[in-house]
Amino acid sequence: MRLFAALIPPEEALDELAEALAPVRASWPGLRWLSRGLWHVTLAFYGELDEEALQRLLPGLEQAARGHALDLSLAGAGAFPRGSARSRVVWAGVEGELRALAELAEAAVAAGEAAGARQDPHRDYHAHLTVARSRVPRDLSRLTGHLSGFAGAPWTAGELHLVRSHHGTPRYESLERLPLGRPKAPRSEGPARTNAPRSE
Repeated sequence: MRLFAALIPPEEALDELAEALAPVRASWPGLRWLSRGLWHVTLAFYGELDEEALQRLLPGLEQAARGHALDLSLAGAGAFPRGSARSRVVWAGVEGELRALAELAEAAVAAGEAAGARQDPHRDYHAHLTVARSRVPRDLSRLTGHLSGFAGAPWTAGELHLVRSHHGTPRYESLERLPLGRPKAPRSEGPARTNAPRSE
């Protein structure tokens, strides 16, 4: 099984992104635009794992998901390699609780390592959502500049998804949906009150 850990934005956030992309897609026919069902924010990529490794992975992912739900938004755009005229990947950016998001990604990577998954060499985590790919390196700065003003509404990531990537026709399947801790409690306006009798 080819597996990765990810966050999947809610439908409302994907609607906003689809609306932002609609005017530019026709102007870039040479790009392979990913279908909406493939949009996600990768946390960790595990590659091929067998059933035994999967069972070792799950406890680590459950541990990783014990942090609080994350307030995020989709905003801006860029390309990989960054700052290059020979890019291949177009992405929408992610804003919000990025430090906590990076910590979640680090914990998801560590869970994969503990399960025996081969990991890419460590690098700074850059949260993004891939929207298109190019078969040949090209200058995508005009496209990313057009999308740079995109700013979606905030949303809450409340689940970590363990996703299976099926070979052949691109298709993703969520094998596990792990709640990200408990929603953050609202700020208290003062000390909690109780009706319990006071001790004399």
